[in-house]
Amino acid sequence: MNSKNKPTVEKRIANRNGVRRFILVWLSFLLEVFFLIWITWIFSNSAEWFAVGLRVLALLLVLGIFSQYKTSALKMTWIVLIMGFPVMGVTLYLMNDWSWATRRMRARFSKMSEQVLSKLERDEEALAALEKQDKSVANLARYIQEYGGFPLYRDTEVEYHDSGEKALEEQLLAIAEAKRFVFLEYHAFEYAEGFWQLEEALAERVAAGVEVRILYDDVGSIPFITTDFIDRMQERGILCRRFNPASGRGHLFMNHRDHRKITVIDGRVAFTGGYNIANEYFNITHPYGHWKDAGVKLTGSAAKSFTALFLEMWNITKGKSENDTDEQMLHYITAGDHPEDVFGMLDDKLQQQRIEARDAAAVLLRENFVQPYADSPMDREPLAENVYIGMIERAKDYIYISTPYLILTDEMTRAMSLAAKRGVDIRIVTPGIPDKKTVYNVTRSYYHGLVRNGVRIFEYTPGFSHAKLFVSDDCVATCGTINLDFRGLYLHFEDGVLLYKGDVIEKMRADFEGMFAVSEDVTERYATGRSRTLRFGQLVLRMFAPLL
Repeated sequence: MNSKNKPTVEKRIANRNGVRRFILVWLSFLLEVFFLIWITWIFSNSAEWFAVGLRVLALLLVLGIFSQYKTSALKMTWIVLIMGFPVMGVTLYLMNDWSWATRRMRARFSKMSEQVLSKLERDEEALAALEKQDKSVANLARYIQEYGGFPLYRDTEVEYHDSGEKALEEQLLAIAEAKRFVFLEYHAFEYAEGFWQLEEALAERVAAGVEVRILYDDVGSIPFITTDFIDRMQERGILCRRFNPASGRGHLFMNHRDHRKITVIDGRVAFTGGYNIANEYFNITHPYGHWKDAGVKLTGSAAKSFTALFLEMWNITKGKSENDTDEQMLHYITAGDHPEDVFGMLDDKLQQQRIEARDAAAVLLRENFVQPYADSPMDREPLAENVYIGMIERAKDYIYISTPYLILTDEMTRAMSLAAKRGVDIRIVTPGIPDKKTVYNVTRSYYHGLVRNGVRIFEYTPGFSHAKLFVSDDCVATCGTINLDFRGLYLHFEDGVLLYKGDVIEKMRADFEGMFAVSEDVTERYATGRSRTLRFGQLVLRMFAPLL
């Protein structure tokens, strides 16, 4: 079926049903929460022994939270809530942040991560070569490898996309060339015009014998699709699963969402960035003005890491009987080691010229370094935040940051402030038009504390800036899915790419210059003091920001 003939009535019904399901799920969840709080309150007021036990439990939880290796902002939120409102605080904490209750899921993820990531080969020579060029970046790459399990690569070409539209166009071209498999993992799919183009391209590849899989986050996609999306995909030969289905039951794992955005083709080409597969990300619709996003295309061995990440989440999503075997996973991850003969039946002279051009390009790529990485709430290593802080701490001349949400930990705020005080030009681009007004107000509450220490803030006036980018000193950058907020840094499954050298850095800086040109510099506006009423309101919002 051609995309232009897709039934728009069906789309509207699907979206409406998805929203209804979203509302019903959260109403059920809230009713369960309120019921548990009400029961606890009744017991605490009718039984003295229960009230005493609740206070003792609250004190023990506060002591336990205080001793945890977490950022102070996360700890203080729960401590204030438990001490100020024991019944509600204890109930919510036990439902949402009690590590014991997620122990089984943590063990499951740990086992699967070790099983998959162990199949990625490390290149110690690449680390040694990077260390000769820039020891501070090499140290950061070594940290990602040792504590995340993700290797550094030297043979990967990087292409930067400064919009979701360009990224989608490149994905369609790459998918059309797929020979073995296409894997897509996204926080949100919308069954609409943007996706229909992909659907046709994927169905065409299925007809050609290519294996195609789609994995989506259930909560992220609820507003856009219904559960029959899986049936629709499977009718077209596309394997499809949903991660962590939303449930009205107050189970702890529901708060952790798959926020990754990954497309992998034949283990040789990979895409990631801020955009989901939905119309607003491609500016087909404009609910928040112009949608600014960004992403990268990797061609080379670094795509293996994204193949492994997809397989990790795919195999976690279903029961053991439906998992890929070790041999299958190794086959997918190493598929890029044996690319198809791209020269075909060319005559010898032309084929030799193509080979020489390819080899010359490979020599140039040896000067560039690419390191995909991912962060998981199931371990106790804040890898994504540490990568960001590491980039800030090594910056000498400048560091430009783009994030749709700015809800910072004390550690991140201190790193930015110290860098600005020592003379680093730090500029942050945030949206000019918010998608969530409460979160937007929390974002703005951090401006004053940053600008008084020398950080500059720009609001993207054309609309909503959704890109997650860091670029520094014309040599190092990151691009991925990781927002500068507590969900991105502590609660969601995320991914990113650390980049060193290459013309991609220059293109990313040029994109920032373009954003600055159309953004409002609000630094001076937030350098002055705020009214007491505004400060109090922002203080309350920031106190509970880790729960947003």
